Amino acid sequence: MGNIVSLVGTPNVGKSTLFNRLTQSQEAIVDSIAGVTRDRNYGRGDWNGFDFSVIDTGGYVVGSDDIFELEIRKQVNLAIEESDVILFLVDGREGVSPLDQDVANILRKCKKPFYLVVNKIDSPSNFYDYAEFYSLGFEMIFPISAASGSGTGELLDQVVTHFSNDIPVSENDNLPKITIVGKPNVGKSSIVNTFLGKDQHIVTPLAGTTRDSIYTRYNSFGFDFYLVDTAGLRKKGKVEENLEFYSVMRAVRAIENSDVCILMCDAAQGFDAQDVNIFSLAARNRKGVVIVMNKWDLVEKDHKTLKEYEDLIRDKIAPFKNVPIIFTSVINKQRIFKVLETAVEVNNNRNRKISTSELNDKLLDLIKQFPPPVVKDKVVRIKYVTQLPTPFPAFAFFCNLPQYIKENYKRFLENKIREMWNFSGVPIEIYFRKK
Repeated sequence: MGNIVSLVGTPNVGKSTLFNRLTQSQEAIVDSIAGVTRDRNYGRGDWNGFDFSVIDTGGYVVGSDDIFELEIRKQVNLAIEESDVILFLVDGREGVSPLDQDVANILRKCKKPFYLVVNKIDSPSNFYDYAEFYSLGFEMIFPISAASGSGTGELLDQVVTHFSNDIPVSENDNLPKITIVGKPNVGKSSIVNTFLGKDQHIVTPLAGTTRDSIYTRYNSFGFDFYLVDTAGLRKKGKVEENLEFYSVMRAVRAIENSDVCILMCDAAQGFDAQDVNIFSLAARNRKGVVIVMNKWDLVEKDHKTLKEYEDLIRDKIAPFKNVPIIFTSVINKQRIFKVLETAVEVNNNRNRKISTSELNDKLLDLIKQFPPPVVKDKVVRIKYVTQLPTPFPAFAFFCNLPQYIKENYKRFLENKIREMWNFSGVPIEIYFRKK
């Protein structure tokens, strides 16, 4: 199942720096979203063979000091509810603050594993400053410097002890899991009801699923898969508090546990920054994607609208443009069935295996005609290609000097693979390895 780590703590303790360190990125991965003062950060990290999602809750506190305390409490409670491990970050230079006390009190009551991380311990002269945080009553304290990375290895060693890479197995676990994701109010629930409502399919809840997604076996018209509805199951009182935060955290978990994501958007509103975020989250998790522009009946159209609209979306999701886009109206039952057909087809593409002989026959000739550009007088020779046994399409090209192959040549090979075989809707990974 998806492993989620969240970072909580008061402002300016270095949550973003630690986030960048854990996800090996240089910036908040996601664009800032209109109406939100700071970036919402979520990204992927990995350590010792475990993949995990990192959520920096720092961007969620808005407003003046008097609102801070309330907001931070909410934030900590949300993190407790939605993540697997919580890292409580404090500022080693500033010492213990009253707000740190508050957060510590909330965490002490929670059942999830959490660790106190004292940041900004970055020189021998202030190394022992972290000791005063023992007054908060935590057994394990990790002094780190998020900026230089010192201490983060020991911290991650501890964090991954709570993870497992096991996916709960049921007798039908080879059935594809298709998840409907998207912002609130784009028609996710309506489309699920349209798929399931008329024929009242037998619902088999799947053991071991996270409590915020409902898995429903869809078995009719020759289809057989799990439809994962993330729209249901939320206690009403909680929702008003921080809807955006919830939809992000729940989208993260839902995406991690699926094979194909149907990203639903509101055609009348356009494909906006939040849609792009959810799309890139699915692509970074290497899931199949189908984009559904719902409420198409509400858009004023002329003869070129559809094509223009589609090109606009492909520009926004570049470089991974090879994604099916379907324009629907759930209310008018327009092209609803096509959404399911396409999602199943994308799942087949994601599982497509190409024999090594076929790959080498087709690609090595092509590479002879268009070899990698010569860099610093180094001639790269690609000898052999094979598909790797991963759950998503990944190809290894064996060559003499992998370090001299540039990104644009990698993109060229990906485009050629897509021309020769159908990988529509699926991210492809290409690796160059030394022969």
